[in-house]
Amino acid sequence: MGATRHLLDEDAIPTHWYNVVADLDSLPPPPLHPGTGQPVGPDDLSPIFPMALIGQEVSADRWVEIPAEVRAAYALWRPTPLHRAERLERAMGTRSKIFYKYEGGSPSGSHKPNTAVAQAYYNAQEGVRRIATETGAGQWGSALAFACTMFGIECKVYMVRASFDSKPYRKTMIATWGGECVASPSADTAAGRAILEKDPSTTGSLGIAISEAVEDAATREDTKYALGSVLNHVLLHQTVIGQEAKAQLAEAGATPDVVIGCAGGGSNFAGISFPFVADAAAGTGPKIIAAEPAACPTLTRGHYAYDFGDTAHMAPLLPMYTLGHGFVPDAIHAGGLRYHGMSPLVSHLVHEGVVEARAYHQNECFAEAVRFARAEGIIPAPEPSHALRALREEVEAADAEGVERTFLVHLCGHGNFDMSAYEAYLSGTLVDHELPQDELDRAAEDLEGLPALPA
Repeated sequence: MGATRHLLDEDAIPTHWYNVVADLDSLPPPPLHPGTGQPVGPDDLSPIFPMALIGQEVSADRWVEIPAEVRAAYALWRPTPLHRAERLERAMGTRSKIFYKYEGGSPSGSHKPNTAVAQAYYNAQEGVRRIATETGAGQWGSALAFACTMFGIECKVYMVRASFDSKPYRKTMIATWGGECVASPSADTAAGRAILEKDPSTTGSLGIAISEAVEDAATREDTKYALGSVLNHVLLHQTVIGQEAKAQLAEAGATPDVVIGCAGGGSNFAGISFPFVADAAAGTGPKIIAAEPAACPTLTRGHYAYDFGDTAHMAPLLPMYTLGHGFVPDAIHAGGLRYHGMSPLVSHLVHEGVVEARAYHQNECFAEAVRFARAEGIIPAPEPSHALRALREEVEAADAEGVERTFLVHLCGHGNFDMSAYEAYLSGTLVDHELPQDELDRAAEDLEGLPALPA
């Protein structure tokens, strides 16, 4: 038996982030100002983002240097391991090879600190003393609280109510690192109060939580806003994942035929896939699959259009696959995938046919998560269980064709704080939420009257 865990030395932490924009044949249309409908410029973003991150958001440079202080922080958990899943291969009865890149060993247990540390660093460099943000499942909120305490910054987290209630230990993590966490919608912002007045029992959404965090930052001189997914600079920071994976696969003597990640806003998916995109677009690289929840099927049933990034129309209009900014998904356990829209860059790649999108229900995803845990030992977070479901589908297709393929799947975080979800699955009480077309049609009415994408 060969090596099943491929490790890199600390000096192999990437020195630069990879910017996929430099290698795209075409680019997404520009974000638009929510008030004027005109392309957003640096001055429009400066009230909520530090200038260094604004520069990265619009950069076309292929490589962006990672500051020494950020690489030093990365060294707490990077490089992360690449595993050959031989036990899972045997459990699935396949001759194909399965590798998974595991990000669950970071301080907060997911890939999120890759950008949280970078964003906290750049804010600290510009003298920012407080950051406001949203979080879905709590992975991003806890990552940012960790990063803020590293650089002496206060952190306020607006956590989607469904996850705030179902994932109490994420709140405790945030508090342990010195952050403040409130359920969203909250009474702390005008946006939150308006939504609570309309629907006091709402389970919340990432769109609502973003509205609250943006309002918080825009109305305080000492505060900036940080986003855990969707925007170009966030996806840029995550490319350390795919860069490491490419080096580790080379060490293993393997070339992936298929790269799979889950997709909610786009950050972990971009992290694993973007370093492979140029080859995939040229027809010489792997097939790339984005797996999303059927209860929030942004890529598979959404519209490619301009839409607000938040519910209260405070964020820019983004060109993306969207279900409509007012869409509130069911309270599924994969809270990090409950976003009405998708990263403009990921949306563009799906629209151009470079990336394939698929949607799956909760129970079939948890079935694969349990299979994985019983074979490999690690209990996956609910989010990457969708990637594992896509993996199962691809492995079965390869076996049916009688071919051996090499798969790279992203295990972006552990599920150690998601035992209520596993308990529901194992007890047979986990519900698959059906999403009627008429509900999607009503949500899509939010797009009426908004600027149209260029033909």
